[in-house]
Amino acid sequence: MHDRLRTYEAQLAPGTELRAGLERIVHGRTGAIIVLGTSPAVQQISTGGFGLDVAFSATNLRELAKMDGAIVVSADLARILAAGVHLMPDASVPTSEVGTRHRTAERVSRQTTQAVVTVSASMATIALYLDGTRHWVQSTEQLLILANQALQTLGRYRTRLREATARLSSLEVQDEVTLRDVALVAQRLTMVDRLTGELGDYVVQLGTDGRLVSLQLHEMTAGLAELHTLLERDYDSPGRPFTLAALADLSTEDLLNPNAVAVALGFDPNEPLETPLTGRGYRQLAQITQIPASLSDRLIEHFGSLQQLFGASIADLRGVEGVGAGRALVIRDGLERLADASYLELASDT
Repeated sequence: MHDRLRTYEAQLAPGTELRAGLERIVHGRTGAIIVLGTSPAVQQISTGGFGLDVAFSATNLRELAKMDGAIVVSADLARILAAGVHLMPDASVPTSEVGTRHRTAERVSRQTTQAVVTVSASMATIALYLDGTRHWVQSTEQLLILANQALQTLGRYRTRLREATARLSSLEVQDEVTLRDVALVAQRLTMVDRLTGELGDYVVQLGTDGRLVSLQLHEMTAGLAELHTLLERDYDSPGRPFTLAALADLSTEDLLNPNAVAVALGFDPNEPLETPLTGRGYRQLAQITQIPASLSDRLIEHFGSLQQLFGASIADLRGVEGVGAGRALVIRDGLERLADASYLELASDT
């Protein structure tokens, strides 16, 4: 359902021919009802009007909206199929609207499952009816205000996530990680994900006016997908799969509850939050940029745990396939830098 809404939001965004036509209708104060796509169900409730099958354009849409009745366009918005159509949906179909045009639009959308757009002549507003729900099409100015507020909040969430992951890394080096620490990172990562999704919706709705918001969003979310993967690999185990996906379904209240987060991650409800956990080291090795992912896999498989890897000598490292003298020095140096950073992080917390 959300993907379908995004598709229509993109078609209604600034910079599209449909949005240009709707803006012309708003400025002309004539109002309109436009069915996006046709089907036997739409044809069954349609009477009168004129069959056209002409190229879709903003000016054509504006001129045809001057007539009474609905306009029917093709689903791909390439053609205007009919105008002046009288729509007669089943009166028993429920609607929460009051005005005639909007009551008709909601009923048509519910009965035919087609998306319907209305322009209010009196209120100068645009609405999309889809899957039984009305969605207001907001102005660029309104969307930019909301998007900028969300970007500021995302910046704060991203900072808290970085702090939580830095602390988790330090605790991993000291082998002092608990379930609470992992749940905290998972919680903050999910909060960032949710806000990222909201901003993604704004970018779609802004269309060509959302370029700057899109660039800022891309910069602020760089590396998040990799963090998801590495965190899951670090704490996954054969007897207890560790996945962040279930956190997306938690309510806001449950997401703020560490116990609920731990259960969603796959842990037993009776497991204490102070239960010790051991990271496998994928996130740690990813911080050593000179080590390719394939070598990280071999190192973790060879040593079995992050602690064993930190305790490995140059000679031990050279025992791993693909690790020569030079690369062993790079790995050893990288591990030592991670260890030093962990001590500094923990010292700053005390």
